[in-house]
Amino acid sequence: MSELKDPRVLFAAERTLLAWNRTSLSLIAFGFIVERAGLLIHAIAPTMVHSTQSALAFWVGLAFIALGSFASAYSAWQYSVVLRTLSPAEYPPGYSAKWGLVVNGVVALLGALLIFSLVGWHVF
Repeated sequence: MSELKDPRVLFAAERTLLAWNRTSLSLIAFGFIVERAGLLIHAIAPTMVHSTQSALAFWVGLAFIALGSFASAYSAWQYSVVLRTLSPAEYPPGYSAKWGLVVNGVVALLGALLIFSLVGWHVF
């Protein structure tokens, strides 16, 4: 348990969580772009692209999306670990520190749903 009794510790942890949130969203967006780029290239020049290249773009894109989802979930877990070490004096009165956990959890969940929807669409 922290004995600093300084709310700046909480806010530093929250800034770190938000930085990981931005990183997670960037990874998910980049993965989606890579995944869709394979389809776009196949649509523009179907004779120039081998099916293995399209499949590679699909799986690399999914890997980036999965990495972003994992980063979001793991950073939320790490933030919850930090929150458990803080004393009540380190929380400003009336401040809810759980909102970042919720946002990162939702980003992780939506990333996982995106993976399942893309895999489901790709299979059928």
